Amino acid sequence: MARTATLPEIERDAPIPTYFKVGGRADRMAHPTSIEELQACLNAEPDLRVLGDGANLLVDDAGVSELVVKLDHPAFRNVEINESTGIVTAGGGADLAKLIHACVRTGLTGIEGLIGVPASLGGAAFMNAGGAYGQMADVVKSVTALNKQGEIVHISRENIAYAYRTSGLFDLIITEVELQLTPGDPEAARNRLKEIMDQKARTQPLAAKTCGCVFRNPVLRHDLEGIGQAHQRVGAGLLIDRAGGKGVSCGPCVVSARHANFIETSPGASASDILCLIEKVQKLVHDRFDVQLETEVVVWRRSS
Repeated sequence: MARTATLPEIERDAPIPTYFKVGGRADRMAHPTSIEELQACLNAEPDLRVLGDGANLLVDDAGVSELVVKLDHPAFRNVEINESTGIVTAGGGADLAKLIHACVRTGLTGIEGLIGVPASLGGAAFMNAGGAYGQMADVVKSVTALNKQGEIVHISRENIAYAYRTSGLFDLIITEVELQLTPGDPEAARNRLKEIMDQKARTQPLAAKTCGCVFRNPVLRHDLEGIGQAHQRVGAGLLIDRAGGKGVSCGPCVVSARHANFIETSPGASASDILCLIEKVQKLVHDRFDVQLETEVVVWRRSS
């Protein structure tokens, strides 16, 4: 397809901000200001990397060579809320937490269960972010995205292959998400949000430098007494805890004593320390329960 926009300014040797606050840099980074500039980036480098909120991301200390694109311009962060219909339309770069608070203020419910999940809206929709109080698949009505050819595609909910921590929207850059929420009483919505926030604050290290949950909750291949039965999905944090993983460390990185599926970092930590700890925890759980934990956090490594 024809593209008239030129590439946005390219930043060299750019830091890649993540919640872990460690890791390498991007050889090149762009901040497109329009769909057309994003299309120009794709035209120049179809295998570019998209940086969301940096929450569910660990960048290897060596950094990355591919062009990194961050959708942090207002063009990708707009939010439109229809209080009467409950339909919310927002850019893929919109901050999930701010969006949740904005919806709750108008009495819209259905997304408040994701409070405390650090993410951009596009990233949350792409990975089907969620937890005990709900998931993105519950509220997504449609997504608008660019494919690798730079073509704009619109995908309705029934055509999105949502499952646990996946959407099937591979090789797409989500530029806009349409949500269907439920109109209601703002005070009741605020109370529900506060209840969820309080519960998460009691059980998760929200104030620490973490990326959220590090590992996916696995499906058991065999019965584990006191934990679960075969074919049941169980909490990775429970397995790590029962395997004695709380407090295990590599350098300045440690498995949280509050929730074992979180890794906390301290000053001086590196991505290598976190990767070391991930491998240590995986071995601990495998040796104890014969369960292989898969990471939920995405790891970027230099390809050339």
